[in-house]
Amino acid sequence: MTCYISDEVKERNGAGAQNKDRKMSLFLSSYENRLDTKGRISVPASFRASVSSEKFPGVVLYRSFTHNCIEGLSMSRMEQLASATDKMGVFDSELDDLSAMLFADARPLTFDVTGRIVIPEDLLKHAGIKDKAIFVGRGNSFQIWNPDAFKEAQQKSLNNLRSARPNLTII
Repeated sequence: MTCYISDEVKERNGAGAQNKDRKMSLFLSSYENRLDTKGRISVPASFRASVSSEKFPGVVLYRSFTHNCIEGLSMSRMEQLASATDKMGVFDSELDDLSAMLFADARPLTFDVTGRIVIPEDLLKHAGIKDKAIFVGRGNSFQIWNPDAFKEAQQKSLNNLRSARPNLTII
């Protein structure tokens, strides 16, 4: 299944020519943080800064359906995903699956005054996170992992990239 985000959707969501100066959410680097006794965790300052121009003062999290981690993104990126699914057939079984995993599972979480969020217990369980988590930048989105699981996944990715030696074209 492939979802494309058209120029029309980009225009509607502020990524078009008339809003070319609008700051895009860009999540870079990796940060390990601890959950406190109340289940709160600090979102990295650079991630908070990436969404500071958003209307929604927080992030959206949902269970990854490709890894044992939590996916995270800005609300405007989630709106782009919703717009992309509008192009799918109303009775498409892939739309049903995607909606069940993406939209039904999504949790909009606002930052508290110190930049923390409370990650719901079912998301923590899915990712195997107990006391520490690592926030991993992925460009337009980020993931939250159990630190040990991420080390393994990152090593596997490195090995895959060394074998495949992909070529990235910049337009």
